[in-house]
Amino acid sequence: MPSFHVIVAGGGIGGLCLAQGLRKAGVGCAVYESAPDIVRTGYRLHMNGDGGRALQRCLPDPLFELYAQTSRVAPRRALMVHLDHLGNELGTRPHIDPPNDPVRPHTAVNRRTLRQIMAVGLEDVLHFGHTVSGFEADEDGVRLLFEDGSSATGDVLVAADGINSVVRGQLLPEVPVVDTGLRGLYAVAPLTDALAAALPAGVFDGFSMASAPNGAVLVAGVYQPRRPIAEAVAELVPGAAVDPVGPYVMAGLFAPPHGGLFPGDEELRRATSEARHAVMCEVVKDWHPGLSALVERADRSTVFPVAVRHLQPADPWPASRVTLLGDAIHGMPPSYGTGANTTLRDAAALTEALSRVARGEVPLLEAIAAYEEEMRAEVFPILRAASDPRAQEPEFVPEDLPVAKV
Repeated sequence: MPSFHVIVAGGGIGGLCLAQGLRKAGVGCAVYESAPDIVRTGYRLHMNGDGGRALQRCLPDPLFELYAQTSRVAPRRALMVHLDHLGNELGTRPHIDPPNDPVRPHTAVNRRTLRQIMAVGLEDVLHFGHTVSGFEADEDGVRLLFEDGSSATGDVLVAADGINSVVRGQLLPEVPVVDTGLRGLYAVAPLTDALAAALPAGVFDGFSMASAPNGAVLVAGVYQPRRPIAEAVAELVPGAAVDPVGPYVMAGLFAPPHGGLFPGDEELRRATSEARHAVMCEVVKDWHPGLSALVERADRSTVFPVAVRHLQPADPWPASRVTLLGDAIHGMPPSYGTGANTTLRDAAALTEALSRVARGEVPLLEAIAAYEEEMRAEVFPILRAASDPRAQEPEFVPEDLPVAKV
């Protein structure tokens, strides 16, 4: 009997975490990523107990320890801090997180660093430059199709290809991508002593959000690794291809639709990084000096635009040889910093489900159905809360989150 084989569309954090978990469990897999390499866009990711425990379950011990040592030092307060544009603290809100590790709490990571860590040891199964065009499935297996005419076959296909998932588009074409109209510009500024002294103290807590009367919102998140990345790599996983990253502050400036603060989508897309940076500086020029300095001192080459979109929670669908995880099925706005953690949660849960199938303990469709039912029950309430237009309001308290600490 041929060995059980899983094919994964997408080599982001969800696809890589799943692949690590399957390899750890002795299950064959292959990951196909459209990009030519691990992408550089995207910076700081909030981590919570769900995401951290998922990594611990899926990663080999040295890689998990490397993740932990290169994650952010624990902040003074693990909170969302709300400021006005002049730097005055308006209030705080706990993160929508499950219980954390009391000894070494999960805090935040650099996205590319985490992906590089999770790619270690997957060189023989991680295939870059494969753009998915669709799939074919029958009772005997599934075939993942690529734009260049090639394909890959397996027993089950996992869509981990993000909010624009081609696989979901074919499997669940009725699930819409909702454009909120909110637009953002992200950038990173090196965390120097001068910038640290200028910033409001609340920026150094879990995460901060400053809002102005004109509707502009500046979110800021600090990344200070517990240990220099190169030093941790040299000790824990010598030779691993993990780039050194120094301390920084991620800044995300968001503007409401039709507010006139940002250029139109096409102009913003075609603009140079320098032009985008100039837009950010203009919006915050009269803000708190430290917040203005954060934007002004950002590395121009790191500026990139985002359109805030999300998926609608899908109605239950029949289990099949094709399943989904992360943004491919519950892409959500960054309102609560839970997107990466729910993705990792999915990867760990699916690792367990597919490992049981590989061991002959449960039929494939039964395992897939149970995974999908649990995912809908645990993650869709978070998706609904994060997608609620009130999610940016300090006083908004989601009512249907069993994991909420609010």
